[in-house]
Amino acid sequence: MIDSHQHFWNYDAERDTWITADMAVIQQDFYPNVDLFSSKGIHACVAVQASSSEEETLFLLALAEQSNFIQGVVGWVDLLQGDIEDRLAYFSQFETLKGFRHIVQGEKDPEFLKRSDFIRGVKALDAFDYTYDLLILPHQLKAGIVFCQQLDQKIVLDHLAKPPIKSGDVKQWKKDIGAFKELEHVSAKISGLITEADWKTWTTEQINGVIQEALEVFGPDRLLFGTDYPVVKVAGELDQWIDVYKSSISALSPNEQAKINEQNCKNFYALD
Repeated sequence: MIDSHQHFWNYDAERDTWITADMAVIQQDFYPNVDLFSSKGIHACVAVQASSSEEETLFLLALAEQSNFIQGVVGWVDLLQGDIEDRLAYFSQFETLKGFRHIVQGEKDPEFLKRSDFIRGVKALDAFDYTYDLLILPHQLKAGIVFCQQLDQKIVLDHLAKPPIKSGDVKQWKKDIGAFKELEHVSAKISGLITEADWKTWTTEQINGVIQEALEVFGPDRLLFGTDYPVVKVAGELDQWIDVYKSSISALSPNEQAKINEQNCKNFYALD
């Protein structure tokens, strides 16, 4: 298995304000833990940015230099800047850098995904063979669909747009995410789901329902497995997430499971 979505950081309380008091279990440093993951059948990962700075991108690239476990990096760059091509040209020297992400879920402007400078920045990634990770919340799904319709490059939807599992009201999420079925250039990550449920009382059935919807929309050719480690720890242990994930795809053929577990991630991020 390849983990398509893992985070690493030197914990900084001033910078990492999103890690609130109720998430104390991850208020610490996290570095590649090969033994932990290899014991779960995971032999490699893609490291994804957690803070919005070029320093973060260089930090992850440095970690990748030190650990073969990190086969790809999704970094951050200011996609709104006028000289974005120059910055991408600079970053193109790093072979492990596979794509970029902007934390759109944190943008208060409901029209953010319509910004011409942002769309231009994301379009610029394609010339450098960079992917784009789309991180949005359910209320941003409609805008996310329109955004993706304007592009024809490789995009992956992080955490299935964070379905509102905790409230139990996923009807609108299901309706909105269904539009991705026709957008074949957009993949999605089965990750970050138990943290969208009630951290203490989530059930396998809740998570399975969301994953079945993802399979209906994206199919086994456009889904990537991810742990969202260490964030997953706020809602359960790594084993718990892997077990519920595996049970949710158990009806698929071995070939289809292999695609989601590993091959789709290799293909999407062009991993060695």
